[in-house]
Amino acid sequence: MFRKILIANRGEIACRIIKSAKKMGIATVAVHSDADKDAMHVEMADEAVLIGPAPAAESYLVIDKIIAACKDTGAEAVHPGYGFLSENAAFARALADAGIAFIGPNVAAIEAMGDKIESKKFASAAKVSTVPGHLGVIETPEEAVKIADDIGYPVMIKASAGGGGKGMRIAWTEAEVADGFDRARSEAKSSFGDDRVFIEKFIVEPRHIEIQVLGDKHGNAIYLNERECSIQRRNQKVIEEAPSPFLDKKTRKAMGEQALALARAVDYESAGTVEFIVDKDRNFYFLEMNTRLQVEHPVTELITGIDLVEQMIRVAAGETLSITQDQVKIDGWAIESRIYAEDPFRNFMPSIGRLVRYRPPSEGRHDGYLVRNDTGVVEGSEISMFYDPMIAKLCVHAATRSAAITGMSEALDAFFIDGIEHNIPFLSDLMRHARWREGRLSTSFIAEEYPDGFTGGHLDAEAELLLSAVAASVELSNRYRFEDSAERHFAPREQRMDWVVRLDGHPVEIHLPAGFLPAPIECEIVFGADGSNQAVRSDWRPGDLLWEGTVGERRLTVQVRRSLNGWRLTWRGITVTAEVMTERIAELATLMPEKVPPDTSKMLLCPMPGLVVSIAVAEGQEVKAGETLAIVEAMKMENVLRAERDLTVAAIKAEPGDSLAVDAVIMEFE
Repeated sequence: MFRKILIANRGEIACRIIKSAKKMGIATVAVHSDADKDAMHVEMADEAVLIGPAPAAESYLVIDKIIAACKDTGAEAVHPGYGFLSENAAFARALADAGIAFIGPNVAAIEAMGDKIESKKFASAAKVSTVPGHLGVIETPEEAVKIADDIGYPVMIKASAGGGGKGMRIAWTEAEVADGFDRARSEAKSSFGDDRVFIEKFIVEPRHIEIQVLGDKHGNAIYLNERECSIQRRNQKVIEEAPSPFLDKKTRKAMGEQALALARAVDYESAGTVEFIVDKDRNFYFLEMNTRLQVEHPVTELITGIDLVEQMIRVAAGETLSITQDQVKIDGWAIESRIYAEDPFRNFMPSIGRLVRYRPPSEGRHDGYLVRNDTGVVEGSEISMFYDPMIAKLCVHAATRSAAITGMSEALDAFFIDGIEHNIPFLSDLMRHARWREGRLSTSFIAEEYPDGFTGGHLDAEAELLLSAVAASVELSNRYRFEDSAERHFAPREQRMDWVVRLDGHPVEIHLPAGFLPAPIECEIVFGADGSNQAVRSDWRPGDLLWEGTVGERRLTVQVRRSLNGWRLTWRGITVTAEVMTERIAELATLMPEKVPPDTSKMLLCPMPGLVVSIAVAEGQEVKAGETLAIVEAMKMENVLRAERDLTVAAIKAEPGDSLAVDAVIMEFE
């Protein structure tokens, strides 16, 4: 077994690999850029080596620097994680030439499966079901349009060396093929240094289901069941679960056997994933094989009890698999939610900055479920524009899918982040969605169910009652703290019984007939609308970030933030401003004028911190709705900014190469 390994990656996956290595008694070496000098993975490792500036192309992607770090520290093997050099055959070959073990598959397998065009040819020869398409390299938009016409719309344009949703476009028309071809090539070149793309038929109502495989150097291979990854946004996975709520035993077995046939055909060793598109009739088609550890591997670990990172290390060290196919079981249900640094209220634009507050839910066993949080940050960490926006992978394991969803909802409620924008409100709302809970999924789920983007969770009657009760208990407990202090010097004031809670301006009348006891909060609230009584209990004290308690029989966790004249309460994707006031003040509040935001309708504002790639118009130019105005790159993704209506460009305030802050003015219109 290896004595010391180097992790050629960063963030949560580097931390994840270090945990398994430490469990096995193996010393670890972290590499880091200037931007990551204080990162969590650097602190966790036994040794750390600086390998260059913040841009990945000057640090994490430089093979010579990784090999030099191995030689300087005596690392015998390298685990690449995912992304960066994980599927780079040249990297694996260079390590072999230097006498350093690669904790991953052999070079031939990486080359055969790492290129999406060649992998589809290989899969077809191995009698694996494949999607109809054109596997040759496409040189021009005109050629792409002709091929798409022959295949039939819709089609998928994909980067040959791609992954993670980069360099991928769906096209329904000739015009979208031409535009998507250019964008896919540009993203592919930027992300992978390879601008080749191919085209295949896009399956309508598809589900994205993948099979985890594991092989050793002695010809043994098994599959560890499936993961469903259909909840995606812009071809980027958002939520994954294992097993799939759609597959039956027959289909699972057939997919697993085809995945193994492909793995054996390339003498696959280590952990890998064979991805399939599955239609509504459970017909499945090979999509690609990822010759690395997947982001979503924790859900497989949770239902099988198998540490995939440990198995990868053992295989690389030459050990024989100790697990047979009949030993692979499905124990319960696991769900993973990817916590991203992005603003769901602004079309999921990237967000960067410092984590002023970072308090994830406690890991381990809870009431009916287990929580696991794979992360690479701590409170105070900086979310950089140079790398992927994923902050953490929150995982929940329970006996059933329903229990796992309930557990995930509660864990998301308890995940407190401030300082940047994040997608937890969206994930929380999705957990309440009826179609998700029923398991009626497809890769177009988000586009179909959130066609106008995410505007926040729906404040229904139940949520209104619960949050009004929480707001009242929080406000009154806070007031009691000051009044209790004042009683030492002044006569105590009579406690008011009648109050009005305004949730985003909507009034809810409440009455406290039984008085009020703070910390722990114990009170009974009567709601004016229907006269219903709700007993409220909680240990919340002023300053606590989470209100945890019960309203009636309902247990809930609500995030509490101070706001002007009130509180910001967040629960299940719903965020409201709650003001608790006397009846007279509530009456007067209705007379206050509303503050009107400034008019920015004649400006193009930068929707996220990013780099201006190009400006597509000139001053004085007339532009039609839908035409491209500018392209801004952030966190490895190119974002096309289009005209929302017909307009004329009055002034351009930015130029290619400019680094802009969010809401910086790019151009003005007449």
